[in-house]
Amino acid sequence: MVVLFFVYVGYCFFNSASVSSKDTNHTKGKSSDNRDEVEEEDNEVEPPRNFTQKQLLYFDGNMDPKTQETKPVYFAVNGIVFDVTKGREFYGPGGPYQLFAGHECGVALAKMSFDTQYLDDLEGCSKLNHGEKEELDNWINKFEHWRCYPIKGRLIPDCKLPDPGRVLSLEDLWEHNGEGPVPDGYATAPIYIGAHDKVYDVSFGGVSFYAKGCSYNVFAGRNAARALATMSLDAEVAKNPDISDLTEKQIKVLNDWKNTFEERKCYPVVGRLAVA
Repeated sequence: MVVLFFVYVGYCFFNSASVSSKDTNHTKGKSSDNRDEVEEEDNEVEPPRNFTQKQLLYFDGNMDPKTQETKPVYFAVNGIVFDVTKGREFYGPGGPYQLFAGHECGVALAKMSFDTQYLDDLEGCSKLNHGEKEELDNWINKFEHWRCYPIKGRLIPDCKLPDPGRVLSLEDLWEHNGEGPVPDGYATAPIYIGAHDKVYDVSFGGVSFYAKGCSYNVFAGRNAARALATMSLDAEVAKNPDISDLTEKQIKVLNDWKNTFEERKCYPVVGRLAVA
């Protein structure tokens, strides 16, 4: 009963009021139904995470219309995601560099340009000339060692994400349980969770929940559809993908989880599972 209550609390926590696309609102608000603010409060020093372009775009320093909280300011430089919130007067709304907020801006900084064609061009960082590369390195050094902006993780451009239409086996899932190698350009190893037909990589914001030693690690590397639907943390249930006998209410719970993963958290879909 204690375990069931714990999972129920987790379900309510994840699937309460709708919040913005990223895994986190890194501002600490007082709203009890804001899942992402609770994540921040429970994890003052978050582990490195991966970001999609859509997730990064959220962090532009503007007001979140859902929570009425001011969003932090992040941007990426050659894929390194910095939290520049303490430099809000420069990078936030109304600041001289507000254009960079929520974007990969390495090429723009290297060329010292405000031209939007140089935003979100991570691949372009490898094509800079010698002088521009030196300028890029200087900016990274400034942000990391002089301004001491926290590094939150790495940006993975959409073109580098796995094909969401590829078919994965249960063995493929288990190979991506968060304990495998860290792919080039990633901040942390992928953590795949299957939810019936879709596979999500929750290393894009859910490391503090699904990594080894964390509350929901039992779902990592599994088709956890049955466990999610029945709100179970039992390892044997997490290994069992059969949902043929679920009730209508349990199917709704499963769909709520999938909606949270895909629409609220914006975890990327990295594949599909063959289902009967």
